[in-house]
Order: sequence, then C-alpha cells, then structure tokens
Amino acid sequence: MKQVFLAAVLFFLSILDLAPSPPLVWGEEVEQSFSSVEERRLTMDLQAQRGNLRQEREELALRQKELNSLNEIVDKKLVEIDAKLAEMKKLRRDLDVLLAAKSAEEKKRIKELAGIYEKMSPEKAAPALAGLDEHLATELLAAMKTKAAAKILDETTRLKASELSTTFSTPQLE
Repeated sequence: MKQVFLAAVLFFLSILDLAPSPPLVWGEEVEQSFSSVEERRLTMDLQAQRGNLRQEREELALRQKELNSLNEIVDKKLVEIDAKLAEMKKLRRDLDVLLAAKSAEEKKRIKELAGIYEKMSPEKAAPALAGLDEHLATELLAAMKTKAAAKILDETTRLKASELSTTFSTPQLE
C-alpha cells in the first residue's frame, strides 16, 4: 500500500516537475530535497528496503558459493568412494581366485596323503589317522577308496571310529 502511495506521490510530483530526480545507479544515495515529511519517510523506507534486499542478495550469493563448494567436495568424495569400491571389488576377485587356488592345492595334497594312508597297512594307518585333527582325518577317509577306509576304521577304537563317522556324515561349510 505504501509503495502504491509513493508511486502516486512521485507521479503527481513529476507532473508538477517537483519530483526529485532518481538516483543514477540502483542503490546509490543522492542528496534530495523533500517537499513533505511523508515523502521523506517513504523515501527513507524505500532506501532501507533496498539496503535490506542488497544485503539479502549478498547473503544468498555467499550461501550459493558455499553450497557449490560443498557440492564439489561431495562430488570429489563420491568419486573417491567409487574408486575405492572398484579397488575393493578387484581385491575381492583376486582373493577369491587365490582362495580357489589354495583350496584346489589342499584337495590335491589331501588326495596324495590319502593315497599314502591307503598304501599303509590298516594296523599302522589307524593309530596315525587317530592322532590327526578330526576334520583332516575325515577328509583323508573321504578321499580314500571305501574298502581301504573301512579297513582303517576297523583298526581304530570304537570311540574314535564313531567320532570320525559322525564328523564325516555332518556337512562341512568351507
């Protein structure tokens, strides 16, 4: 409402050729002579509002710069995270390959060791097998021919044979 009133006052003053000349540059203060207190008050209000708008624009520009800077930082971090994730995936694939090779090598060695135990007499193989880790002993028995494994188990104690049989029949997760 004040702006409409001020515009009307300035319009009428311009008709009478009494209106002050507007500033040459937006926001530039120019000494003016006022014909009424109300005109002076309205002009001062407009200048204060212009000053507030200028300050708000500067604050918004500063915030926009900060936001752009933060966006750049976030983008850089995302690129770093993507690179690290790709590197971790590659390392995971390499690790899987190494684990598969290790597992294949272990199976090969167990097969060779099972062949050695098969060639031993059951009386000598049973105590040697009973002294091994239960998991390893069951893997060795599994890698042997059934007939040879049965003869070796026949020579072990009933307790050890039942333990090995239980471990052998329980699925193992690798």
